[in-house]
Amino acid sequence: MNTKTKLLTFCLLIITSVSAFAADRAIDKDTRRFLDAIRRVETGGLPNAGKDAVGDKGASIGPYQIQRAYHADARMKTGRYEDCSTSHSYSEQTMLAYFARYAPKALESKDWETLARVHNGGPKGHTKKATLGYWAKVQKEMAK
Repeated sequence: MNTKTKLLTFCLLIITSVSAFAADRAIDKDTRRFLDAIRRVETGGLPNAGKDAVGDKGASIGPYQIQRAYHADARMKTGRYEDCSTSHSYSEQTMLAYFARYAPKALESKDWETLARVHNGGPKGHTKKATLGYWAKVQKEMAK
């Protein structure tokens, strides 16, 4: 690599790190309560569930049980799907990106029911009867 390429690579690494840090820090108290409730429903609240948190016969990974298609739909600019298994904050940023894509108004207004049901049932999850039970579990956890 020449000097310009090395410098550009270094700058991109710094910008990506700062952006990831800033995005992680931007999670407010209410959103933290919501995300923690989902984590408790999905994996019993383990903060870093790691590679042991595999569900749906291997289709879902990490503390928030994210599937490969969910990760792809979130259109993350950095990281890999496998990072959802080992990084609590990366999993959260994946979820927030997914919500921003499929339920931006719900994310902005903190419509936790819509977001929980979208997390559980996909882009139109908030319209599916099958996600009502999931929302009830999240709602119960949020009340704690």
